[in-house]
Amino acid sequence: STQQNLKCSPSGVRRSYGPERWSNMAAMFSPALHRQRHQFVIDFVKQHKPKKVVDLGCSECSLLKKLRFHREIELLVGLDVNGAKILLVCFFRYGLAPISTDYLQPTYDQLCIELYQGSVTQEDARLRGFDLVTAIELIEHLTLADVGLFSAVLFGYMTPVAVIVSTPNSEFNPLLPGLRGFRHSDHKFEWTRAEFRSWALKVCLDYGYEVAFTGVGQAPQGQQESVGFCSQIGVFHRIGGRNGCNMLLDDDADDVFSYTLVSKCVRNPSGSILNMQNHSIKYPSLRDNNTLRRVLVSEVLYSAEKLKDRWLEEKTGNRDGTQCQTEEGRDEFLSELCMEMEEQQTGGLISNIFNWKQ
Repeated sequence: STQQNLKCSPSGVRRSYGPERWSNMAAMFSPALHRQRHQFVIDFVKQHKPKKVVDLGCSECSLLKKLRFHREIELLVGLDVNGAKILLVCFFRYGLAPISTDYLQPTYDQLCIELYQGSVTQEDARLRGFDLVTAIELIEHLTLADVGLFSAVLFGYMTPVAVIVSTPNSEFNPLLPGLRGFRHSDHKFEWTRAEFRSWALKVCLDYGYEVAFTGVGQAPQGQQESVGFCSQIGVFHRIGGRNGCNMLLDDDADDVFSYTLVSKCVRNPSGSILNMQNHSIKYPSLRDNNTLRRVLVSEVLYSAEKLKDRWLEEKTGNRDGTQCQTEEGRDEFLSELCMEMEEQQTGGLISNIFNWKQ
């Protein structure tokens, strides 16, 4: 039975790594194992370019922090049962807020980041129909009863186009120095490759997906085939792709909202920083008129400065014309510039600036 698939230490107590054991494990892999798992997701995003992505069990939001730089993503969602940890860790330590370049070089790309508190065993209509859902080292923290609920919610209700699930491979555990029992004290089980495959294939049969198996964290030379990867990964694709997903979303079921919105960050209006009242962050985007106006003014000033330098060079014959400026010369230049601008509609000048940038 599935219950018998649980692996416990001889005493029946699930043990985990102490700090020194984790350091021993970290020394086995380069890059570190968690970085390899994140890179796997990033490579998938680069290849498939999903617009809507949700990370289940986002915890400290380290994966979200990396994914927010991928411009193809328009909606990035994190879900974790610990809402307070999401808010404090993400915004004040890991920083999902805009960085300087978001303001200095705004683009037409839009990004909305939403963080929810809730359980992956509960349905919420706001997370239906995404292009990609990731569950990285999550499933082993669920009870066996919750695994069934999780499968139904993720594949049967949320119906994403693609899903990436990673979980520890228990066959690799004997190679981990000093490990007795499970890799973490909160793990409820750790599957062998056969057990993971059995669960994944049943999910595909029940909910209309196909799956490919891979992993990260290679075994020492000569042992890869016998023990597999340290973290095993299943990559699920919905049969029928986006069309298959849309058909299921057209049902008449009532919308359910089980999660609590902890934070919402939008890269769209002109940029204000963290608002402590509603925990919102606004990312600058050229689709917002205020941001666009500010960028255009900067372009006008930059173009005027270039015109001034060229005019001074022509008048003085000195390539470093700024060394020969006089009040009379500056006034003459500004007069000519104003006359030139008066001859054009403001909109026409703005249009020209856009053409120069493109």
